[in-house]
Amino acid sequence: MEIYTSDPSTRRRSDRIKVGIADFAVGDSESLLSTSGLGSCVGVALYDARVGVAGLAHAMLPVRDGEGDEAKYVDTAIHALVVAMEREGAARGRIRAKLAGGSTMFEFESTDESIGDRNVAAARETLSALGIPVEGADVGGEHGRSLELDGATGELSVRSAASGDRTL
Repeated sequence: MEIYTSDPSTRRRSDRIKVGIADFAVGDSESLLSTSGLGSCVGVALYDARVGVAGLAHAMLPVRDGEGDEAKYVDTAIHALVVAMEREGAARGRIRAKLAGGSTMFEFESTDESIGDRNVAAARETLSALGIPVEGADVGGEHGRSLELDGATGELSVRSAASGDRTL
């Protein structure tokens, strides 16, 4: 399997694939994809159970508005991740999603939604437009998270010092 990632320095170490900030990667049923440091960023885990293709994105901002790395933005990171998964045999109609992150890490005196809330909304809107259902989510709050996506099962393990461990 070819590993698709937005960051050419990302390396596959045996069956573990580390996904950095503003990055995404695709793995197979023998892969464990992981990312850490999700605060207001959103982690998007995608999985096609029939072919055992999994993908994970760690996006920082909701919508790309011009130039910039596609993996940095929720909308374009999801599109790029889906295309990379389709190259490995995934079918959009079979892909399922899980979301984590989107915390409000800092309080600002503003009536606008937090960046975390906007990231989660952008993820839900983009996935809906692509016809990909969200089967689980651990979003919001005021704490960071780390994620591990099991390529064999599609289970997303969410770890947080503030709220404990959870599996989606």
